[in-house]
Amino acid sequence: MAYVEGFVVAVPEANKAAYRAHAHAEAAVAMFREYGATRMVECWGDDVPRGTVTDFWGAVKAEPGEAVLFSWIEYPSKAVRDAANVRIMTDPRMEALSAAPFDMKRMVMGGFEMILDA
Repeated sequence: MAYVEGFVVAVPEANKAAYRAHAHAEAAVAMFREYGATRMVECWGDDVPRGTVTDFWGAVKAEPGEAVLFSWIEYPSKAVRDAANVRIMTDPRMEALSAAPFDMKRMVMGGFEMILDA
């Protein structure tokens, strides 16, 4: 079954267009596919409720004027994802895409073994 690398990040609402053009959106899709990604999904928060104990907002320490973005990249396997990450992080094209329109320190990310795909 596929392997998923996902992340949640707070992005200033004024930077929505800049985010779409950023490395984790349109500009890097071809590079991620070149290194084995089979699918890349970017989701701009539209109905993200605030929780009483925890929530997406708190996970990324979202501030007023920011939106929560949820994203994932699918790979055929964890081994393909691991190899892709090494290649992507050493690819010179990533340097040109490094100016993120959000605070990278507040990104929450991880790799997930898929257990259901219905």
